[in-house]
Amino acid sequence: MTQNTDERVVATAGGSVPVSRLGTTLMHEHIFVTSPEVQQNWPDYPEQWDEETQIEAALKKLADAKANGIDTIVDLTVIGLGRYVPRVKRVAEQTDVNIVVATGAYVLHDLPVYFHYRGPGTPAGGPDRMYEFFVRDIEEGVTGTGVRAAILKCVTDAAGLTPDVERVLRSVARAHRRTGAPITTHTHAGLRRGLDQQQVFANEGVDLSRVIIGHSGDTDDYGYLEELIAAGSYLGMDRFGLDTVPFGKRVEIVAEMCRRGHADKMVLSHDTSCFSDMSDPVRRRELYPDWRWTHIPQDVVPALLERGVTQEQIDQMMVENPRRIFSHDGGY
Repeated sequence: MTQNTDERVVATAGGSVPVSRLGTTLMHEHIFVTSPEVQQNWPDYPEQWDEETQIEAALKKLADAKANGIDTIVDLTVIGLGRYVPRVKRVAEQTDVNIVVATGAYVLHDLPVYFHYRGPGTPAGGPDRMYEFFVRDIEEGVTGTGVRAAILKCVTDAAGLTPDVERVLRSVARAHRRTGAPITTHTHAGLRRGLDQQQVFANEGVDLSRVIIGHSGDTDDYGYLEELIAAGSYLGMDRFGLDTVPFGKRVEIVAEMCRRGHADKMVLSHDTSCFSDMSDPVRRRELYPDWRWTHIPQDVVPALLERGVTQEQIDQMMVENPRRIFSHDGGY
């Protein structure tokens, strides 16, 4: 059940905003992706990191995005990617773009040691601290910031459902059931990992229509994409500019799914960042010069229109679907 979207509000790093004011939304992005332990222990980390410089660069990129019609960015930087909400809050205070903050964990195989040796299924047992932290971030706010998270994030990649990966998915599912915050994911589309995620979520009683299966645009396995939609989930077509899948192919996958009548089950994004040390920043710019927040409005939208996608369908994917995703009532 959903409320009138004009009555719902969404927590952002700059305070709560009505869902109706989210506008054109990029549903899978990052502001800063960092490696704090490396940063704290090796002073030459990384070659281009200076906090004030990077905040200024972020503000410039957000201003460019706003000038190109982007109103809201969902920052899916969670534990495992160097999430530091005080820094994001500083940025949010100086930009006109809404920044939605996530909670969750980016775990490819093994949990951080803190979680790996405690909680359900571990020799020592104990409470599910991930669930506790995720719920606290959503209901009370990220410690010391006053910023509440509004979406949950988890990962299933090449390693599949390792014991720790499954623990994260189940903690996310339970936090979703408690709070109603939507779930979004990172997947390995080529290995159809979204189906694994749906199975775990369904086992936990999650309404799959409140889940976005991320990185679905990495594959043209239309049978797989149709199966994800048939179960109720949205598809995250969210790596535009990352040309591990060529530009034309990424565009055609979205266009084909629109032809099949699924514009109401897709969201668009880039999965890029203002700064990331996940790979060498200089080399990344050389390899993927279009991996930027203005790529969709400047390049992707015109290419979709050329392939017969209507402006109404684009608005559905970039305005209406995000609004709907954040318009649900609380837990269930």
